[in-house]
Amino acid sequence: MRKIVLDIETKNTFQEVGSNDPAKLDLSLLVIYDYKTDQYLTFMEKDLPNLWPILEETDMIIGYNSDHFDIPLLNKYYPGDLTAVGSLDLMAEIKKVVGRSIRLDNIAEATVGVGKSGHGLQAIEWWKEGKIDKIEKYCRDDVKVTKEVYEYALKNSKLKYKDLLDVVTFDINTTTWDKKISQAINYTLPL
Repeated sequence: MRKIVLDIETKNTFQEVGSNDPAKLDLSLLVIYDYKTDQYLTFMEKDLPNLWPILEETDMIIGYNSDHFDIPLLNKYYPGDLTAVGSLDLMAEIKKVVGRSIRLDNIAEATVGVGKSGHGLQAIEWWKEGKIDKIEKYCRDDVKVTKEVYEYALKNSKLKYKDLLDVVTFDINTTTWDKKISQAINYTLPL
């Protein structure tokens, strides 16, 4: 099974586009970790045609808030429908258990001891300043911590989060995660 961990940064904010629809935003760059090749890869908007064949061979996209944000945003650039690819949104899985959304930073710090290296609004400012290298590092760091949280959950069937001064540990059922896989799709590859 081919799994991809994915995170997207944008050029603008919801406030700037006047909508809470992620598809109204513009992609600055995205980073994936590909379990098949054991590589982190970065894609700018002009590079997206090189991403499509990878995603079309992917059984599962893993992300944090990815079903609500990353996939709808990326889908506006894709010639087909990326919702056909299996997905595992870790934030949604955590919300099912604890009853509320928890920031990746809180989960990552408590679970794997590494927090995020910044926040999305910084990445937008870096875009406006032309600091692409900073956006790429930040996005890659997000993919790394998402990957580490995912792997920790698979290994331990538990995750943790910071709640004020306390660390809360909770069980998470990962046995259903493999059911989120899909059949490969083919919109851009020649038949």
